[in-house]
Amino acid sequence: MPAPAPLDVALLLYPECMPAGLFAAADLLTAAALRSGARGWRVHWVGVKPGPVACAHGMALRAETRLDAQRWQAVLLPGFWAGTPAQLSAGLGGQLPLQQALRALPRSVPLWTWCTGVALAAAAGRLDGEAATGTWWMGAQLSRAHPEVDWQWQTPMVSSRRVATASGVHGYLPILAQALERRISPEAWRDVQRLMVLPRPQPAASVFDALQTLHGADPLLARLRRLVERTPAVETTLERLADQLACSPRTLARKVGEAAGMPVGRYVRLVKLHQAGEHLLHGGRSAAQVSETLGFADESGFRRSFKAVTGLTPLDYVNRYRR
Repeated sequence: MPAPAPLDVALLLYPECMPAGLFAAADLLTAAALRSGARGWRVHWVGVKPGPVACAHGMALRAETRLDAQRWQAVLLPGFWAGTPAQLSAGLGGQLPLQQALRALPRSVPLWTWCTGVALAAAAGRLDGEAATGTWWMGAQLSRAHPEVDWQWQTPMVSSRRVATASGVHGYLPILAQALERRISPEAWRDVQRLMVLPRPQPAASVFDALQTLHGADPLLARLRRLVERTPAVETTLERLADQLACSPRTLARKVGEAAGMPVGRYVRLVKLHQAGEHLLHGGRSAAQVSETLGFADESGFRRSFKAVTGLTPLDYVNRYRR
């Protein structure tokens, strides 16, 4: 799988906003870029205008640039503190410049928002004609104020090409999960889930624990893993991999041994079989289909190799580790 295309994401600051979700989003995007080898992924702290922003809890942050400074691949809009309809109305009334800036933002720029940020997006007209959701207690108030929105309050997260909305102060998590699952490989996303300890981390055989790192301190291992994941299994020879990585087989073997603590052949086999395990668990494919998709020589050889490493047949692996 090729590295994801460049992604510029705007983290939108405004007075009294709750920035915790923006910090979490920055961490998740950084981890996903590191694990997947994405180049050009950047997060930008933006505001209606550059400069300091007085956020919730007395926290002062700084907007690096204006919201309208460039064409973003996504804009993340956090919520503000409110727990009653009166507080929601008061909060919206204090954010007229932000609503104007959101209204002026091209409709082609995706807007991702959650909790009370949904109310801001609706007030700015960004949800007109769109399906959307939000935190349950806002339902009656926003449904009356914005009947032009296709409200789906029973659904925790709703997304389209232009808008993603979610309920709760941690609604950024399902939004980012969906966005990242579409941009990076299944195995890369699962690693990010495990390493970031996201809700309901999904298990895998302990034999693959040696792979559970973002390889931030060892670029060669990161490059090798991504190369193996996109190369058919029958072509993952030491010579071919070394050639793709612009080094000699001897150098590659030595460096992988030092960094991974195992022979390069075992490391490559673990990567490919871990990838196969992810396809078995989450791709809805049979062992035969996984073997063909990932380029193993034949199904029987794949089955033997998989059981030799994991101690389980592909079917037993699915039965044990599928959610």
